Amino acid sequence: MTVTPLRLGTRGSKLALTQSQTVADELTAATGRAVELVRIVTPGDTSSAPVAQLGVGVFVSALRDALLAGEIDFAVHSYKDLPTSEHPLLAIAAVPRREDPRDALVARDGRTLADLPPGSRIGTGAVRRIAQLRSLGLELQLTPIRGNIDTRIARVLGPEADLDAVVLARAGIARLGRTAEITQTLDPMLMLPAPAQGALAVECRSGDTDLVELLAALDHAPTRAAVLAERALLATLEAGCAAPVAAYARLVRGGHAGSAPEDGHGEEMIHLRGAVISPDGVRAIRLSRTGTPAGAAEIGKALAADLLDAGADTLMGSTE
Repeated sequence: MTVTPLRLGTRGSKLALTQSQTVADELTAATGRAVELVRIVTPGDTSSAPVAQLGVGVFVSALRDALLAGEIDFAVHSYKDLPTSEHPLLAIAAVPRREDPRDALVARDGRTLADLPPGSRIGTGAVRRIAQLRSLGLELQLTPIRGNIDTRIARVLGPEADLDAVVLARAGIARLGRTAEITQTLDPMLMLPAPAQGALAVECRSGDTDLVELLAALDHAPTRAAVLAERALLATLEAGCAAPVAAYARLVRGGHAGSAPEDGHGEEMIHLRGAVISPDGVRAIRLSRTGTPAGAAEIGKALAADLLDAGADTLMGSTE
């Protein structure tokens, strides 16, 4: 008997198609099930407005509508695009192994941030990145930009380049095979990533129990725990993806951020760093917590409470 291929819904961008094809190939390799990609157009793909104006979930809603209508069997999202509240009819069946979550600089002449002269024009679409760049006091001209990765990099390295550098998520650049153009991968101490940056979410209808079980073959438990901690922090702060909130969780041994799980010393722990930065970059609160992977969500909630106790809510309301 011929088994019908599973229908994987995806946005039509090069990055989305690459991410979805990777997930499809991994699922077929792990389970033997064939997968076909179904392109879905989202409002975020057809608008040129800044993401901050479009709102949380703009790249997700059309995919979820297709899921609920039975037009596709499952979908792949960039996890950071998902609203923090759970959908009552859908389940995150798998969180595959995460790409490097750090931000990356692509600059002219191979420059790093420290090499850029005062007045250099830097493009980025994230309020979080803009706030942290401003906090460095480098006298850079920051330009909000949109567009896919190829378009953004072309504004620095293309024939009609009009920027000196752009800051992007390293994960997307890596998935498109363009890491050779990165001139600096930004240390999280310098630029803390967005919650769930570099992670994918594989979503299906929660009632499709057989499919939920099948997709679980793709789940990477350490990534799921780290992302759960980061997004619990974000949800507790009641901030959307456009807010100047950053978080980065790592699994470590013995609770020390410098130890990797593979070191084999001590109990595996989650070390979560979180930050809230005023949009003008003048003020920032940066704190951290450590706990067990089983308590990932509670670590995120507790760190968010710490940030709020330290005055994070006043920073989130700051304006230029």
